[in-house]
Amino acid sequence: MKFLDKKRAYKYLENISYYRFSAYSYIFRKDNGKNQLFVDSTSFERVLNIYLFDRKLKLLIFDIIERIEVALRTQIIYHFSQNYGPYFFQNENLFSNNLFFQENLKHLDKEINRSFETFIKHYKKKYSNPNRPPAWMSFEVASLGLLSKFYRNLKNCDEKKRISEHFGLMHPYVLESWIQNISFVRNIIAHHSRLWNRKLTITAKKPRRIKYQWVENKQYNAHSIYAFLIIVLYLGKRINPNINFSKKIKNLITEYKKDVDLEKMGFPINWQNEKLWGI
Repeated sequence: MKFLDKKRAYKYLENISYYRFSAYSYIFRKDNGKNQLFVDSTSFERVLNIYLFDRKLKLLIFDIIERIEVALRTQIIYHFSQNYGPYFFQNENLFSNNLFFQENLKHLDKEINRSFETFIKHYKKKYSNPNRPPAWMSFEVASLGLLSKFYRNLKNCDEKKRISEHFGLMHPYVLESWIQNISFVRNIIAHHSRLWNRKLTITAKKPRRIKYQWVENKQYNAHSIYAFLIIVLYLGKRINPNINFSKKIKNLITEYKKDVDLEKMGFPINWQNEKLWGI
């Protein structure tokens, strides 16, 4: 590996472990990395640029996931509390699998008990019955992963359908898989792991019918980062039509276009011409 600026390299490696950094250099290694040799012209600076691209990409994604998570939480609380009361999440008749229902409640209790939110402390101090706070408090401290599990286990009903329709999806099972996929990627980001060229093992279903503008090229790899980006872009636009996520992703790609191979992220040819990326 070539070093154009060794002092700069030393500075970065003092704060980024070589083991973490080396994950970004693997694509430049010969013989699948067996002999730890790099292809000719591989430089520290190019690997560093891929690392920086990945870091900035994760920051952009984390921001849009936060919007989606807050919106999903709001929709679940609103629709089910109105029709089934503030403790709908304790009504086993609303859920398909009783075992999952019990497990999800146990996980919710753990998240409530370890929360330091002022409103949770206030509830525990003032009330002893019911032992759990109402949905608008309890679900505020629930993780995206747990929200995903609660939504997935809900029986198909008008309320569940209205939530999926709010996000521009015709069927709840599509939203179920999308949120599960988003939760999976969120966990990758939360652990500061490599994302940019990762093959996602938990994928989002491709919608057969969709309410708003979707990609015309539907032959994308469902395991790719591109597949993930188009679903958060679609959901983000349902939450805020003026969201600038598309522009930020395009600008980031332009900034690192010399070093980042979009094919490894699953971007198809002429992806930028898709109306979803332009509107």
